Amino acid sequence: MTVQRPARQAEAAGEEWQYQLRVDLAEEAAGAARAGAAHAGLGPLRDILAAHDAALVCQYDAFAGYCAEAEARGVEHYPLYAWTKAVIADAAKRAKYVKSFSLHVGGAAVYAKETADALEAALAPLVGAGVVTRLAKHDTNPANSPQMPEKYRAGA
Repeated sequence: MTVQRPARQAEAAGEEWQYQLRVDLAEEAAGAARAGAAHAGLGPLRDILAAHDAALVCQYDAFAGYCAEAEARGVEHYPLYAWTKAVIADAAKRAKYVKSFSLHVGGAAVYAKETADALEAALAPLVGAGVVTRLAKHDTNPANSPQMPEKYRAGA
């Protein structure tokens, strides 16, 4: 099943939103994908990603990388640090995000709608077939993004 958040009024604002696809993988497949290990069930997914110049990026690993960079360079320069650190420290959220992967295309985290649509169409048949448990499309419209909880905002 595909979940899509609509890009609201992009044309009215004279702005074209960018998109990102995310997949959730079954636990064993997710572990193999994170490790870059062989896993028979990942073959069809990897074939589709290669055909679209796309790569899996584990959400948990991306969050942990953001926190490590912030800690190395000064957390005051990273406005999402406290929130992200709290997410990766939460066991339930860790369990969720180690199985969630964003798809980067051509090395880019976000890309044109046409690119996202083509990749989504190619991936849709894999959803529910054992390895890919969920497919979602997100856009860069701030109205569709989760808002940082008040307790993690500067000055809160």
